[in-house]
Amino acid sequence: MDPQRRHVPVLIVGSGLAGCTAALTLADAGCEVLLLSHHDELGGGNSELAQGGIIYRAPDPDDARALERDILVAGHDHNYRKAVRWLCRQGPQCVEDVLIRRAGVNFDRQDDGSFDLTREGGHSTPRILHRADYTGLALMQGLTAQVLAHPRITCLYRRSAIDLLTSHHHAKTSQLRYEIRNRCLGAYVLNEESGEPETILADWTILATGGVGQIFLHSTNAPHCVGAGVSMAFRAGVELANLEFMQFHPTALYEERSSRRPLITEAMRGEGARLLDHSGQPLMARYDARGDLAPRDVVARAMLDEMLHSGAPCLFLDVSGIRQDLSTRFPTVCEACRAAGIDIRKEPVPVVPAAHYFCGGILSDLRGRTSMQGLYAIGECACTGLHGANRLASTSLLEAVVWGVSCGRDLARQAAGPGIPRRLADAVPDWRHEGDEHHDDPALVAQDWANIRNTMWNYVGILRSQARLRRAFEDMRDLVRHIHDFYKRTRISRRLIDLFHGSQAAYVITQAAMRNPHSLGCHQRVD
Repeated sequence: MDPQRRHVPVLIVGSGLAGCTAALTLADAGCEVLLLSHHDELGGGNSELAQGGIIYRAPDPDDARALERDILVAGHDHNYRKAVRWLCRQGPQCVEDVLIRRAGVNFDRQDDGSFDLTREGGHSTPRILHRADYTGLALMQGLTAQVLAHPRITCLYRRSAIDLLTSHHHAKTSQLRYEIRNRCLGAYVLNEESGEPETILADWTILATGGVGQIFLHSTNAPHCVGAGVSMAFRAGVELANLEFMQFHPTALYEERSSRRPLITEAMRGEGARLLDHSGQPLMARYDARGDLAPRDVVARAMLDEMLHSGAPCLFLDVSGIRQDLSTRFPTVCEACRAAGIDIRKEPVPVVPAAHYFCGGILSDLRGRTSMQGLYAIGECACTGLHGANRLASTSLLEAVVWGVSCGRDLARQAAGPGIPRRLADAVPDWRHEGDEHHDDPALVAQDWANIRNTMWNYVGILRSQARLRRAFEDMRDLVRHIHDFYKRTRISRRLIDLFHGSQAAYVITQAAMRNPHSLGCHQRVD
């Protein structure tokens, strides 16, 4: 078989928590799965950076309803209620089945053996499981060990998805364009080791590509979270939703030398930490009755307001109110601060808001199905309506697991039927290099990224106006056109793929923000 062309039953693009959960669910059901990672190992995205924890359940037997209310309040009741109820009802069992039993994750417990449940902003009660402050890493370590050991899962590394294959766009014969429904047929993928694109035909494709935070100047996201899934889905004509709702985490470490702003987990405020203004006074009581445990959009706007009025480059987090041993409960935060020369036992932590979580994305249902036949989307790249206009803390990891399971179960039933017809597979051509120039100059790419990130941060950031968004739209429109031409002339590379996806994602997010004149949650219009 041609090493640059293969046909698989199920292709999963992305190896974070959602992708690995779906892969394991499918493989356990007897399906053969091909799992692609952007890195030289599984993961490498936002999943393992998650610090705070994952929602489980409080001792109250009515906690599912209480959690539902908390999610709706945080999301400004812009949520899809069926998705909220699905998470609240399915979540605890998925945590037990996938993470505790299957992956063997040892969540922190109290002396009596019960789970050490913590509370974060927007939650009415402690219901969050954690492993110190590296919960995401613990989840991924347990889950990837199971994925790597499974005989039905094949993992390919250092693969960057270029484009989705569809029957309307890529089929060589015009006859297929008269079919009523467009169908996903897999993806073009760059093999970084060979430098050549591969054609991966798939009966079913799952996008689990993660977030978009790195299109903003300040972000807590992993380096390659540039909106690849959103970009590919947009070009394929797949329905997108809620793209204007980008959540900014209130507390990222303010440190000039860092290219990525390390997260200072919200769980610290849940355990007693307080935000201070530039003069060292607590500030959140002036903005919201919930104080330091108000939802993230409220806290981020309050911090920005303080910084704009005082001219201070950052605010501070006072952790002296935390009773637990900091080095044991929050080792990740302690190490990040230590590396920046900050001893949090003796001084407050300088913090600023940063782009953190994308509440919008590829529109998908309770099973992860999208508007395109043969295509699923799960995790942060998907929009199920769960988060509405603002995400409640610690729902992201649970969403990845719940939708990974429900997607895997639904697709296992679908995969038992016939795959894509041979005529469709044969009609898809291999990748053709449109340009052979080897000039993806790092300086040129870096300048384009600087333009994207500064534009998005300054004009499509925490506070937006018609004038700012119009400027961003015009700048991004010209930049996307320039990058598209550059993309055609230049031989394909990972650097160029990321730039192309990032510019496209930034452009469609800006357009969505322009179309919504109303302030709601993460989307705040100052005009």
